[in-house]
Amino acid sequence: MSDTKLPVLGQGFYWQDIAVGNKFRTFRRTVTETDLVNFIGVTGMLEAIFIDAHYEGAAMAGRPVPAALTYSLIEGMLLQTMIQGTGLAMLELTQKIHAPVRVNDTIFATVEVTGLRPTSKSGRAVVDSLIEVFNQEATHVMTYTAKRLLAGRPA
Repeated sequence: MSDTKLPVLGQGFYWQDIAVGNKFRTFRRTVTETDLVNFIGVTGMLEAIFIDAHYEGAAMAGRPVPAALTYSLIEGMLLQTMIQGTGLAMLELTQKIHAPVRVNDTIFATVEVTGLRPTSKSGRAVVDSLIEVFNQEATHVMTYTAKRLLAGRPA
């Protein structure tokens, strides 16, 4: 049975469903050793601090993970929820790292819509957001801003 009038579970927001000032929080997710190994394997980020648990030149305790992994995990949570099926393009991204994330840290993010500009084409809009990432101790580990193209509600 196919009923296109039923709501789709997991559907992201159309730009008309959000407003400047809206705030959201993601689920929490623990970063695992498997996440680190898979990420550095697929990206080639074979930096000694990521591949050697006992690296003597490490400047910090614990097993650090690349900031790109932290960002990717948060984006994955956003893609599966807020922009699933409605996100059309990432247009711009700026990032600032505040503190390291390590294997076994649990991360989450808050998202604030900071800009919303409808385009003249096909009912789309450019949506700006501020994403702040924290660990399990509420340490602010990363801030990034994203400018995305979001779809409008179908006619």
